[in-house]
Amino acid sequence: MAKYAIGVDFGTESGRALLVDVADGREVASAVHAYANGVIDDRLPGSGLRLPPDWALQDPNDYLEVLKHAVPAVLRESGVSADDVIGLGIDFTACTMMPVKASGAPLCFLPEWRDNPHAWIKLWKHHAAQPEADRINETARRMGEAWLDRYGSKISSEWFFSKTLQILDESPEIYEAADRLIEAADWVIWQLTGVETRNSCTAGYKAMWSKREGFPSNDYFRTLDPRLENVVDEKMSRDIAALGGKAGGLTAEAAKWTGLKPGTAVAVANVDAHVAVPASTVVEPGRMVIIMGTSNCHMVLGVEERTVPGMCGYVEDGIIPGFFGYEAGQSCVGDHFAWFTENCVPAAYARGAAQRGVSVHQLLEERAAALKPGESGLLALDWWNGNRSVLVDVDLTGMLLGATLATRAEEIYRALIEATAYGTRMIIETFQANGVPVHEIVATGGLPDRNKLLMQIYADVTGRPIKVAGTHQSGALGSAMHGAVAAGAAAGGYASIVDAAKKMAHLRADAYTPNPAAKAVYDRLYAEYATLHDYFGRGANDVMKRLKTLKAAMRG
Repeated sequence: MAKYAIGVDFGTESGRALLVDVADGREVASAVHAYANGVIDDRLPGSGLRLPPDWALQDPNDYLEVLKHAVPAVLRESGVSADDVIGLGIDFTACTMMPVKASGAPLCFLPEWRDNPHAWIKLWKHHAAQPEADRINETARRMGEAWLDRYGSKISSEWFFSKTLQILDESPEIYEAADRLIEAADWVIWQLTGVETRNSCTAGYKAMWSKREGFPSNDYFRTLDPRLENVVDEKMSRDIAALGGKAGGLTAEAAKWTGLKPGTAVAVANVDAHVAVPASTVVEPGRMVIIMGTSNCHMVLGVEERTVPGMCGYVEDGIIPGFFGYEAGQSCVGDHFAWFTENCVPAAYARGAAQRGVSVHQLLEERAAALKPGESGLLALDWWNGNRSVLVDVDLTGMLLGATLATRAEEIYRALIEATAYGTRMIIETFQANGVPVHEIVATGGLPDRNKLLMQIYADVTGRPIKVAGTHQSGALGSAMHGAVAAGAAAGGYASIVDAAKKMAHLRADAYTPNPAAKAVYDRLYAEYATLHDYFGRGANDVMKRLKTLKAAMRG
């Protein structure tokens, strides 16, 4: 009798459930449920309270609704019996954190706190905690905290303790009322199993925890803010669960929500980008997985602990047990191209695309593909949404160099694609220079399916072959794979995520090989990119930041 696992991928706007055959990874059925409140970045639901700039919240009830709708939907669509579903896994964007009571009740569910925005979930792209991140970094540098090197010497405003400190600074009553501060991923597992767990992935990458040293010391937190001295013991937990482990079994209530059997194995929570690695067949060093979408996330495994400047972090066992998992990223990729098509393309292009029944993106890709590398005379910096790696600076902005009155839209479009490829090469070369080799790239996410020109440019710029994951849903598949591991071999699953990847993960037949002639031209262009990257990004000329400051002042 066939056995199945379900993966639930909680994204930014919706949640996706995927039902997978455990034997071979065959994707049997999938369903998407959109969040009713989506991204809350303007007004708070109910009260209509206007949120300040850079806020991004979510409603935890939206996550529960995904479990109540998307999971039953895949059972209905597939006709698979709940008796044959052996495991469930989930993944989340991170850091997405929330304050809750000891019972697990979110503070935003309680009438007395409903109208306080700090009682709601702070989504991964909530950037309003930058002052707190600056204090965390400055304090760590002043105290000589060695853990800061694990994160490229800079903690992000998106991460757990930046958001925690913002709650304490701006709404101490919420901090006091919260019995627990917890990642949304871990909270969902709590609701499914009745057991509070903390996963090693978000703890390591987003909350400054390491397998060997644990969290930063109470002395550090006391120096940061005396009220935070015991934050880990009072509001969190030092008991961190390993990836692939079983968090518990489905409660009777969660079984009713999902249509699954009580007691069904539920895996420890994980992060979307990290579960995509084994779902892309990668369980060994030297092969970088790039999750390509609105932004890029670069994941690679290493056998040794290495400090790599400007990385998002590295965590022992953070992706695959037995390896150090390294993460880097680019803040602006797919949304870079979307910005251009929505704001900078002549009306004639839009009309031409409509007449042919293709998108503007497709038209631009077709025209850009007819150009040779270097033919446009353009060079861009890919910082339209700041720089995540390797400069870790949200205040950097985009740049286009070489434009003339003869410059056409497709030339700019290609230059923007090339810029993101240069940014990826900068990340790869930084890894290489610091002892983390990258020989091959495996791409997954939305862009590999939509833009073949982009994929070839990345191969030519990086000089590395690029293979493509066999799944279009790497997050949900990776979560299902972890669900099969949580169930265990005796139940029809697997003893490890490595074993699961051998059977359940696949690559497509098509791949992209570097073109030597194109690479030779791109080597010259990349050298120019690197010069501009360091000139504008490392302090020689802070004109981007001065312009941004002036803009804020004039709008203020």
